Parts: sequence; C-alpha cells; structure tokens
Amino acid sequence: MEHVPGSFGTSASFALRFGQIIFSSASLIFMCLDYDFYDFTTFCYLTTVMAFVTPWSISLALADTYSVLLKQLPHEPRLLSMVLAGDTVMSFLSLGGACGVASATELLSSMGAPICGDNLCSQYQVSATLAFLCWFLLLASALFNLWSLPSLL
Repeated sequence: MEHVPGSFGTSASFALRFGQIIFSSASLIFMCLDYDFYDFTTFCYLTTVMAFVTPWSISLALADTYSVLLKQLPHEPRLLSMVLAGDTVMSFLSLGGACGVASATELLSSMGAPICGDNLCSQYQVSATLAFLCWFLLLASALFNLWSLPSLL
C-alpha cells in the first residue's frame, strides 16, 4: 500500500479533521448567536449542514487517533470508500451552505435590511467564511482519500 499523507488513518488526516471540527463548530456557533436566523432558509440550511459535519469529523478524528496510536493504517477498501463518499457529500453540502449564506448576507446588507442591524450580517459573513474554510479541509480530505484508494484495490 502506498502511504499517502493525509489519507484516512494518518496524523495528517487527524490534523485535517481537527481543523474541520474547529471551523464547523465555530461556523455553527456564529450562526446560532442570534435567534433570527430561523427566518431564512439558507441560514437554517448552513446550520443543519454544520450540525452534520461536526459529528462526522469528530468520529473520523477519533478513528484517525486510534489508527495513529496503534500505528496501523486501515487496509479495507470498503471503509476508505465510505469515508471518501462521506467526505465528498459533506464537502458539497458545506460548499452549498456557505455560498448560500454568503450570497444571502450580501443581498440583505446591500438592501439595508433591518435584520442586518446590530452587526448580525457580519456574524453571518464570519459564519460563511468559516464554512468555506471547513469546505476546503473536507475537499482536501476527500482528495487525499481518493488518491490513496487505488493502492488498496
């Protein structure tokens, strides 16, 4: 098996997962600081996606920690395929949520909507930025796992 740094079960993968946990949790916190985000579907969508990404990343970070501590990489193609599929789906969902929130926030702030008072739009923009960063790390994880999958087959 070719050792790909960043693929599932390595310390680089743990670092990517840790970044995903931090960014998705922070995005979720910034979005939920105000109760008015329920008024807009795109804000609810990003909250839901980040609520799925956080436990996904935590569970895979725990699996990476277990693999690193035992110094044993997972050699199961099915497992890596499931991780790859999950990372890809979560990546596209988080990209969609981040783009939706960024565009809705920009539209609301350019219209001078009353929801943008008290710096709420800046909180939503920070949440979208953190979701973009989480998307980037999810995409990197998916690409590293895709790169290492042919060596298992």
